[in-house]
Amino acid sequence: MLKHRVLFDEMAIAARVEQLAREIAKDLPVPAPLIIGLLTGSFIFVADLVRALSRLDVQPQVDFLALSHYGAASEPRGLVRIIKDVTLDVSGRSVLLVDDILDTGRSLSLGRDHLAARGPSWLRTCVLLDKPSRRVVPIKGDYIGFEVPDVWMVGYGLDAAGKGRALPYVAALEPEG
Repeated sequence: MLKHRVLFDEMAIAARVEQLAREIAKDLPVPAPLIIGLLTGSFIFVADLVRALSRLDVQPQVDFLALSHYGAASEPRGLVRIIKDVTLDVSGRSVLLVDDILDTGRSLSLGRDHLAARGPSWLRTCVLLDKPSRRVVPIKGDYIGFEVPDVWMVGYGLDAAGKGRALPYVAALEPEG
């Protein structure tokens, strides 16, 4: 198992997801938005957020957009491209783009710009984790779960080389030693 320390436990995440759902529900122009998750890391957050919204009488449709990093994603020149597009029509819809972590800003920016070009009537972003110290693209999340330090994290959908994604909490990896 990966050596790690818990940053946000299950209860803290659940409480924050409920708060985010209330904020989003208050701002939504319609009770049936389209929620688009950025794969793969966002799938657990999207599921919990959709359930929290449904408890507030918001009944979203859900779709996913998959992006791939080329070059070293951790380097300023890392490139991102779309490898799986959304299947639902975005035009004229209220759309919430959801990601697990806003790090360099490349993925969220590409996803947001891609969806904006399709003419939604309302487009906002929601991220569980925001790591502003790593930003290379000027973008801010509209709804943010937690601000985090510049550490590698696993759990709640995030992974390290395919490991740790299913942990029910968010944890910072610690050096092996």
